[in-house]
Amino acid sequence: MGLDQYAYIRDKEGNQIDLQYWRKHNALQGWMENLYRYKGKQDDFNCKSIQLTSSDLDRLEEDVCLRQLPVTTGFFYGADTSQDNYNFDKDLEFIAKARDKDKEGYRVYYTSSY
Repeated sequence: MGLDQYAYIRDKEGNQIDLQYWRKHNALQGWMENLYRYKGKQDDFNCKSIQLTSSDLDRLEEDVCLRQLPVTTGFFYGADTSQDNYNFDKDLEFIAKARDKDKEGYRVYYTSSY
C-alpha cells in the first residue's frame, strides 16, 4: 500500500484518458489537498478528484519552480518529496501536458488513493 496519484483528462463526451502517474509524491498530494480545501471541500480527500483550471496550473507551476510544495506527512506517504529533483522535473512535465490539453478543450483532473 501507499500513495498513488493520477492526473487524467476528460473529453467533451466524458471519456477519461490517463495523463500522469506519481507514486508517493507527498508534497504534491499536500498541495492538491490544500487546493481541494480552498475550493470549499471539507470531506476526506482520499479517492476524490479535483478539476484543475488553467489558473490552478499557473499556481502549481509557480510553487513547483519556487520549490514551495508543502512538506506533507501521512502513514502511506513515504519520505518527504518537497525538494526532490525527480518529482520537480515530472511535475513540470505534467503541467506542460495539462496546459496543452486544457487549451485543446479537455478538462484536467487530479486524484489519489492511499
